Amino acid sequence: MGRLTVLKQIARDLAFQFGPECEIVIHDLKTNDPEHSIVHIENGHVTGRGIGDGPSNAVFDVIRHNNKKKKPEQEEELRDHAGYLMKTADGKILKCSTSYIRDDDGSLHYVFGINYDITKLTMIESALHSLITPVNKEEKPKEITHSVNDLLEHLIEESVALVGKPVALMNKEDKVTAIQFLNDSGAFLITKSGDKVANYFGISKYTLYSYIDVNK
Repeated sequence: MGRLTVLKQIARDLAFQFGPECEIVIHDLKTNDPEHSIVHIENGHVTGRGIGDGPSNAVFDVIRHNNKKKKPEQEEELRDHAGYLMKTADGKILKCSTSYIRDDDGSLHYVFGINYDITKLTMIESALHSLITPVNKEEKPKEITHSVNDLLEHLIEESVALVGKPVALMNKEDKVTAIQFLNDSGAFLITKSGDKVANYFGISKYTLYSYIDVNK
């Protein structure tokens, strides 16, 4: 089975898998007529091209590169290019990937291109952006807890994160900062939270209440 036959089969499979928004195009760079390099195309309506049409600017640059007479030590290795954006004449935005297919002797023969029309997706992204973007962009999503005990655990974790060091390394001022945060967050409205917080920070309940009242 020849290379072109295999490439056509892959092109059909990809087009079937990803649907009508996905154009797959094969260029033959060894054709005697490089201005009509397309030898196979799936979903050509994406760019409006068909078999026998010419190359895009990107592929034409490859053809020009391929036709230059260079010494072996001057050859530049063409690398596959994936995930770049292109735009059609009628304004469609395409996410593209290009692969270079070589013969056994290393010479470039085919260009295999995938052009996916993401125009509708970018419109959806734009519409969703205002819905999913918080007013305060620096605000992190808060965890949804299942019980008040979980909530207390989460608030204690936040208080430690606020101080920025583990309890074992906290001094009095650090612990006052953490406990003031817990008080402001309503942690001590939870039944028996004082005992748990005092034990967590290694202080007595008397000290805990003095830290709560430190600014009063």
